Amino acid sequence: MKFLNLCMISFVKLMLISLLLFFMSLYFMLNEMTYFLEWEVVFINSSSIVMTFLFDWMCLLFMSFVLFISSLVIFYSMEYMSLDKNINRFILLVLMFVLSMMLLIISPNLISILLGWDGLGLVSYCLVIYFQNVKSYNAGMLTALSNRIGDVAFLLAIAWMLNFGSWNYVFFIEVMKMSYEMKIIAFLIVLAAMTKSAQIPFSSWLPAAMAAPTPVSALVHSSTLVTAGVYLLIRFNILLMDTILGKLMLLISGLTMFMAGLGANYEFDLKKIIALSTLSQLGLMMSILSMGFYKLAFFHLLTHALFKALLFMCAGSIIHNMNNFQDIRYMGSLMSFMPLTSSCFNIANLALCGMPFLAGFYSKDMILEVVSLSYINYFSFFLYFISTGLTVSYSFRLVYYTMTDDLNCGPLNMLNDEGWIMLKGMFGLLIMSIVGGSMLSWLMFSSNYMICLPMYLKLLTLFVCLLGGIMGYLLSNVSLYFCNKSYNFYKMSYFLGSMWLMPYISTYGIINIPLNFGYLVIKSFDQGWSEYLGGQNLNLKLITYSKINMIFHNNSLKIYFMTSVLWIMFLLNLLIFL
Repeated sequence: MKFLNLCMISFVKLMLISLLLFFMSLYFMLNEMTYFLEWEVVFINSSSIVMTFLFDWMCLLFMSFVLFISSLVIFYSMEYMSLDKNINRFILLVLMFVLSMMLLIISPNLISILLGWDGLGLVSYCLVIYFQNVKSYNAGMLTALSNRIGDVAFLLAIAWMLNFGSWNYVFFIEVMKMSYEMKIIAFLIVLAAMTKSAQIPFSSWLPAAMAAPTPVSALVHSSTLVTAGVYLLIRFNILLMDTILGKLMLLISGLTMFMAGLGANYEFDLKKIIALSTLSQLGLMMSILSMGFYKLAFFHLLTHALFKALLFMCAGSIIHNMNNFQDIRYMGSLMSFMPLTSSCFNIANLALCGMPFLAGFYSKDMILEVVSLSYINYFSFFLYFISTGLTVSYSFRLVYYTMTDDLNCGPLNMLNDEGWIMLKGMFGLLIMSIVGGSMLSWLMFSSNYMICLPMYLKLLTLFVCLLGGIMGYLLSNVSLYFCNKSYNFYKMSYFLGSMWLMPYISTYGIINIPLNFGYLVIKSFDQGWSEYLGGQNLNLKLITYSKINMIFHNNSLKIYFMTSVLWIMFLLNLLIFL
């Protein structure tokens, strides 16, 4: 009963604060207001510790979305985690997670951003290892250590910021953007954002983090942990415009988008497919951000948060009903047994694909049209559109396996739609996944953009999406046949499905060299020269010399007297010499 009270209280409070922040963001947006607050925490002996907060329409809108999604996730968890004896601990961890994200969003100061940044890293580790098995521990360690690289880069950026006499970057970021120190800070901030948002080569932790409970995955992959890096770069977007760093970021994020789209087409784990789709969308946000369109990146960040949280909630409901099976090959024909969940799942999938007039359409279509209009090379253009086609491909493949194919699960699965608490949580996000994109586009872009393109470029997005849908259907039917018949096709699908072997590079590839070096050190030093010249060998030598001495002195009085005479002669000669 206590946990129900905690869940309900948290849900109601977060929802009310979310609505308040949303209306505040509208007020700030209409009046073009920005508040910069300084709070003096401690003042001792003329030394003061000051916390600074920045409130503008962007951070208030983002906070309202984070709180809205987290309130529905907590409501959803009332049923999903009802059998957990430590549900209170789970809810408190989720609330700490949200609080860390709030601190990161409203901070214009690198030190206070670091508090939220490290808070996210620590609490995410606690949530990934929540189920306490070997797989969870390994995934948690990979997540924590990958993010630790970014934390170190962030600390170095704080150290370099000392050159400017303040950590409040908003005051001088535009004025000092051409200085040598600011270029180094920009590189470190980009590195930190890449680790948090899982860009190549730090991508392997994102699918591994699926070991966390599904409500946590819905929160992490929609609006908190992975979006922290994107939000940080939105704040530092001035440093990326027209620089070599921005071009490098465009290449890396484009490859991440392409790699994740390819990998999702060969994956069979339901949650990992959705995780790879998150990685693909993060690459899209980062790439459009590196081109200088930070408002578009923020727009897609918000719309993506809505349908991705819904997608994970639907996946959690399916897994819950399938007795914790996550393999899509064991599913099928779910639309007959779980019609409401299937409807939410399909709408979220269509929003992800960019179906006209759903949330994802407004942001994705605008991004692709702006890319078509921009001065961009062929390779990046190719990555954008092929990745869009791959998104539709794995979405259609997922729908084919889970919704339309024959039912492949065991006979004892009681598939039904009777989880009313979970359904209510999903319906809240369903409405926003339908109307959220149009609402945000009217709010954020008050004046219409005129994007004038030739007919073939206007229709290219639609053509690529249709081609991707056909490819997804063919992959569902043909790929397993070819895998069984052709070993080369199997090797190719294994390479593409394992994210270009990145999980192996991130684990065995990094740890293999230190382990081999450690073995050589132990063999050569600890069990080698240090033993030979140290205690063990000295002990053996003393025992050997003692045995020889015992042979000489054992019952041989003549030898004893002879050695005594020799010692006396040696001592007399020594005295005469001195």
